[in-house]
Amino acid sequence: MNPLMQLKNIEVVLEKRKILEIETLDINCGEILTILGPTGSGKSTILKLLAFLIKPQQGEIFWQGQQVHFPAPLSVRRLISMTFQEPLPFQGTVFENVAYGLRIRGVKGKELKRKVEEALELLGIEHLKNHSARRISGGEAQRMALARALVFHPLLLLLDEPLASLDPLTKDKLKPELYRILKQIGMTCVYVTHDQEEAYFFSDRIAVLDQGKILQVGNKERVFFKPSNAKVAKFVGTENLIPAVVCSQENNLVSLKAGDKTLEAIAPFPPGKKVIACIRPEEITLKKDGVALERVSARNQLPGTITSLDSFGPVTKATLDCGFTLKVLITRRSVFDLNLKPGDFVVATFKATAVHVFSEDEGGANDQL
Repeated sequence: MNPLMQLKNIEVVLEKRKILEIETLDINCGEILTILGPTGSGKSTILKLLAFLIKPQQGEIFWQGQQVHFPAPLSVRRLISMTFQEPLPFQGTVFENVAYGLRIRGVKGKELKRKVEEALELLGIEHLKNHSARRISGGEAQRMALARALVFHPLLLLLDEPLASLDPLTKDKLKPELYRILKQIGMTCVYVTHDQEEAYFFSDRIAVLDQGKILQVGNKERVFFKPSNAKVAKFVGTENLIPAVVCSQENNLVSLKAGDKTLEAIAPFPPGKKVIACIRPEEITLKKDGVALERVSARNQLPGTITSLDSFGPVTKATLDCGFTLKVLITRRSVFDLNLKPGDFVVATFKATAVHVFSEDEGGANDQL
């Protein structure tokens, strides 16, 4: 990997409170790195740090392998662009808004016109160039803000929850277009969000941030399906976190005792080890009592009773009592076909590979993968 930017041993303190404490974080050339975390976790502070808008009380920041000292040189800061949750339009037309960054860099005349029109076309708003920037729709304004950020071809684009203020329909339309644009131009991007779905959609890698500390960094498959600890697992939607003890192990296939139930999983832990078994709710299938299970390939078959069914449009979340609580995500069609209702006895089935196991005392993992 070729890092464009690196943070090492960073501490940021604001108003006598430690906001960030980051041992190491690399931003690799051409990647989309998402900073995923709850409100107040320090996500926006990381962006300000990467934009050289704040100075850390401790630590080092490297740009293309060279340490940058504060105040950061203008030649470096002008290679970085940042957009916010709100588009923040300036007075004047859409064209004038997008041209702003070029003008302060001394670009004029035909070159300025060409670059602005290219950026407007890239974002699909060339027809709005003469419109007042403060009278266009929210989705159009966000496209304008992105064009304004991209027009001078920055080496690093910082996006602070750029879709959060949009209505669902506009967001669903702009999301794939923004991803296509970032990949088309090979932009190195740090994308901040609290939305797990957005993080999974955009990311090459994800850094999970909580209370100013990075709990795990890795490719999105690793973070979502092999979380390093319970905090990460909960935040990325792994609702089933089941305390268990390893009973036996053979060739990394372990048998786990969870209450009076036995689970099978792939894990390297020895017998007697206390662990947490994580199972994403969409990895579980339900079979109605009486349905033959001998043809089911899943190693895990847990009987239980449905305690609740909560509908979320096309999907339904079933809560089961299996001796412990188990959350299952199924389609609306499955609920109808199986005629499921609270009180029904069912069997939850899932493969051993669907169970991710970590030690009960597992810490965070900054694997940088």
